[in-house]
This record gives sequence, C-alpha cells and structure tokens, in this order.
Amino acid sequence: MTGFSVRTKLTAWYGALFLLAGLVLVVINYLLVQSTLPDPTRAALTTVGSADVTFGVAARTALPSPGVAVQLLSGSLDEYRSSTLSTLVVGSAIALVVTAALAVLFGWLMAGRALRPLHDITSAARRLEAGKLDRRINLEGPPDELKELADTFDGMLDRLAESFDSQKRFVANASHELRTPLAVQRTLIEVAMADPDVPTELKKLGTHLLHTNERSERMIEGLLVLARSDRGLHARTPVRLDEVAAAVVRATAAQAEAAGVAVETRLRPRTVAGDPVLLERLVTNLVVNAITYNTAGGWVYVEVRGDPALEVRNSGPVVPPEAVPTLFEPFRRLGGAERTGDTRNAGLGLSIVRSVAQAHGGRAEAQPGRRGGLAVTVRLAPA
Repeated sequence: MTGFSVRTKLTAWYGALFLLAGLVLVVINYLLVQSTLPDPTRAALTTVGSADVTFGVAARTALPSPGVAVQLLSGSLDEYRSSTLSTLVVGSAIALVVTAALAVLFGWLMAGRALRPLHDITSAARRLEAGKLDRRINLEGPPDELKELADTFDGMLDRLAESFDSQKRFVANASHELRTPLAVQRTLIEVAMADPDVPTELKKLGTHLLHTNERSERMIEGLLVLARSDRGLHARTPVRLDEVAAAVVRATAAQAEAAGVAVETRLRPRTVAGDPVLLERLVTNLVVNAITYNTAGGWVYVEVRGDPALEVRNSGPVVPPEAVPTLFEPFRRLGGAERTGDTRNAGLGLSIVRSVAQAHGGRAEAQPGRRGGLAVTVRLAPA
C-alpha cells in the first residue's frame, strides 16, 4: 500500500481485520445452526414410527405407506433446513456488509483522531523558520506515546531557539565590539597619511591598509544586517518598493558611471509590508552586486512589479548553473574565492538579500543569464 497515507492504511487494516473476524463469526454461526437443525431422514422415521404406535393398524390403513410418509416428511424437513440455512447466510452477509461499512467509517474517524497530534507536529514543523522558533505544539491529553513525542519535539524547539538566539547575539555583539577598533585604526591611518613628510612607501602602505580596513567595516556592517534580519521583523509598515528602488538607483549612479555600466529601470507601483531599512539594503546589495560583477559597457536592468516583486538582471561573466546556489551562502563568491582574494565585496551581499527576503515572508532566487551575468528575483508578500 505504498503511496497511501497512514490514515488510509490504518482504516484499511481496521476494515480488513473486522471483515475477517465477521467472516469467522458467520462460519461458526452457520456450523452451530446446521448442527442444531434435525436430520430430515432421521426425523421422518421417528415421526412415522410414533404415528404407527399412536394410531395402530386401523389408522395405518388410512395413511400412506411408511416409505411414502418418510419421503414426504424428509422432503419437507429438508426444504425447511435449506431455507433456514439460506436465510441465515443471506442475513448474516447483509449484516456483515453493513457493519463492515460502519467499521470502515468509524475506523477512518478514529484513525484521524489518533493521528491528529502527528498532523499538529507536521504543521508546526512547516511553520518554523530560523527567525520564528516560538511556535509550540503544547499537546494536551494522557501521557501516551504521542504526547511524549510532542513534548520531545517542543523540547527540541526550545533548545534550537536558545541556540539560534545565542548565535545571533554573539554575531551582533562581536560586530559592535569590532566597529570601535576599526574606526580607531582608520582614523590613525588617515592622520598619519595627512602628514606631508610621510614617505611614498608609507603612503602606499597606508592606502592598502585603508582599503583593508574599509573591507572589514563592510563585512562587519553586513554581519550586523544579517543578524538583524535573521531575528525577524518585530513591526511592519507599508513600504513603496518602487520608490526604494528608484532611490537606490540614483544613489549608485556614480558607481555605475565609473564602471561603465548602463542601468535601466522599469518600476511599477508596488507596496509591501516590512522594514524600509532592510528592504533598502536588499535592493542596494542587488544593484551594487550587479554593477560590481559586470563588464565595461555592460548593463543592469532593475524591475519592480507584482510577482516577483523585484528582479535585477545584469550582463557579465558566465555563471555556471551549479555555482548559483552557493552564491547565497555567506563569504562565498563566484570562482571559488572564499574569504580572501576579493577586496570588492565582503561576500555577504546575496546572503543578506536571502535573509531579508525570508524575514519578510518571501524568498530570493537566482538564475544564470543565457549570455552571462545573473538574474535575481525576490518574491515578497503584499502589504
């Protein structure tokens, strides 16, 4: 019975076992009634013998011969016996069919009632997200196996929620703590480079240190945004996504012009419920990535519409299809560069995009372009 639900399987087992028990009961009842009913021939001989004794010789001259009387009585009793057994079999079969149908119906209802806690566990598991681990089953009832399973599941969720919260707090606190020394380092380097007597070699070194410091600050800022979006949204407000996208395109116009990339837009009015700061960061990351990982003379296309809510496409190097899923992982970049070797970005852009989309009840997907580049779509719930 592969392919059937557990409820259907349990109902089939209930019905089959009841039908088997009913058949056994009918056979036993048939055999008992058959053994109870008198044998036609023996009953006829007994009846004729009793008539001879009772009425005497004179009476026998008015009755049929003993052989004929035995045949008449035997035939009548045989018909009675057959009729009784046939009526018993037909009645038992009808009763068995009706009772089996009721057994299947009640078996279906009882199986559903018995499996209801499992459905509650499944529903709770489907509603869980990394930032929403506050749902519990809280199954009420006797301390049986299903309640033990539900309580174990709730305990596991408590441990997961505590672990996620601890991890997010660590990321947020560490990012905050690292901001201060990086800001101090940047200030010291800038002050040292402002001295007109600084040798050329030290200026080159200072410039390199500033670039490294800037990259570290971007990475820490990205970790902060990632930790914030992973915690979920505490409040939602209506946000005009088309206006956010237009503002981001204007803010990145200088970067696009410097990279020799043309940016085209098609922004239809679209309102979503969420955090305006996180949504602006989502759009910014997509547009900046599309400009950064592009070619001179390339293009970027930004569109806001109904579904998906946002789409950003760009020209650029060919992206292997098997590499697309890894781009949404933190510190992963195209070409196998991980954590080092790329000073343009911290490797958190698409990770933040996916996290922000999930925090808004949506999802982010990417597909490689036919001639290179990447097409990223973001689906968001309407306001």
